[in-house]
Amino acid sequence: MTPDQVTPDGAGTPTDTHFGFRTVPLAQKQRMVDEVFHSVAKRYDVMNDLMSLGLHRVWKDLLVSKLRPPKSERPFALLDVAGGTGDVSFRTVEAGGAGTRATVADINGGMLGVGRERAAAKGLADRVEFVEANAEELPFADRSFDAVTIAFGIRNVPRMDKALAEMRRVLKPGGRCLVLEFSRVDVPGLDAIYDTYSFKLIPGMGKMVTGDAESYQYLVESIRRFPAPEVFAQLMREAGLKRVDWTPLTGGIVALHSAVRI
Repeated sequence: MTPDQVTPDGAGTPTDTHFGFRTVPLAQKQRMVDEVFHSVAKRYDVMNDLMSLGLHRVWKDLLVSKLRPPKSERPFALLDVAGGTGDVSFRTVEAGGAGTRATVADINGGMLGVGRERAAAKGLADRVEFVEANAEELPFADRSFDAVTIAFGIRNVPRMDKALAEMRRVLKPGGRCLVLEFSRVDVPGLDAIYDTYSFKLIPGMGKMVTGDAESYQYLVESIRRFPAPEVFAQLMREAGLKRVDWTPLTGGIVALHSAVRI
């Protein structure tokens, strides 16, 4: 059982999970998450800039820097799970050489549509592929990718353990798995400021920019429900990944988790 799954009676098969601060049937969470991202897809990237004060760009650049796509023509295949609008994939192929390719896998067709439009505008449509896929059941062969990433998406997956196991399955031996996700603020004083900003300002910001405050209320709550770094690291180990580590960024607002398939 992952930290996101609960049983009302404390025993038996997990039947419920968390959707923000609410408890919902496990089978319904994916549909509810889909509705959130369908609602905000067109303005998702604008809101990322506003919510993070542009820092999400720095965090993603750090992820790609740790990924180190080869500068040569040597083939390098990235799978970006829950990659939606393509941010991490674009950064990766732009940082790598001619042999670097990326596949964006996302369950949300609206987000993928925005990603395809962005790829065409950037002239990257021939290097970045978009595939509608569930993170818990990836439609790719074993040992297909040199690296797998997921940025700010793992907390929205109903069964994180299944997604991590799938990410390991499609990795080549020696391939790296990188997970960028919100974490636990570890700077005294910053935690209170961060809570006020998150709960008081972000939903209102979402209302102004996307016309949807409720979706951003969920996103803020989902950040608070995400397990602490050491707990998530253990989930990665249980999925069969090795050399698990993490680096806190910006006072612990975000953590970059790293592991490899042996």
